[in-house]
Amino acid sequence: DSTVGEIAARLPVSVRVFEKHGIDFCCGGKLSIAEACVKSGLDPAGLLDEVERAAAAPSENAVDWQSASLGSLIDQIVGVHHAYLKSQLPRMEAMLEKILSKHAERHGDVLLPVAATFGPLKEELDAHLMKEETILFPMVRGLEMARESGQAPQPTHCGSVRNPIRVMVMEHDSAGEALARLRALTSGYTPPEDA
Repeated sequence: DSTVGEIAARLPVSVRVFEKHGIDFCCGGKLSIAEACVKSGLDPAGLLDEVERAAAAPSENAVDWQSASLGSLIDQIVGVHHAYLKSQLPRMEAMLEKILSKHAERHGDVLLPVAATFGPLKEELDAHLMKEETILFPMVRGLEMARESGQAPQPTHCGSVRNPIRVMVMEHDSAGEALARLRALTSGYTPPEDA
């Protein structure tokens, strides 16, 4: 009955298993394991067995993000994941432009829709990271500091933290849909035979 997202949060090593099988654990994480397996044509018992084997393997730097402070989690998100996107999205954009200029004539049926999907995705992600770093994460830090000090949280221009979270979830879903489109357009990110 567990969802893909719940398992990914509880067992971070499961993320690699889900990625290997093309299962969206973030935006599509609301699906049960059974639903995700039906959608991907996988055996749920086999997938869960693979997750259990990954979880049983020793890991030297495993952090329990379920019990970590919100500030630590935010630092991890910004320092690792946001930093990665900020360095790789412009690189991917430049590579896509280069490939388009050289190969659009032969592979325009794939490359043009890929570019039409990637451009808006990059713009949305750039704005999303900025909103998390300047609106949501400072609000969350303020709430955590207020709780730790026993004081009432400071009012914010957004009202409840639920408001920016709702926006972030919608943007995560939109990005997940764009990534699914990219995967479908490229037949699972498979290069053409003449690549």
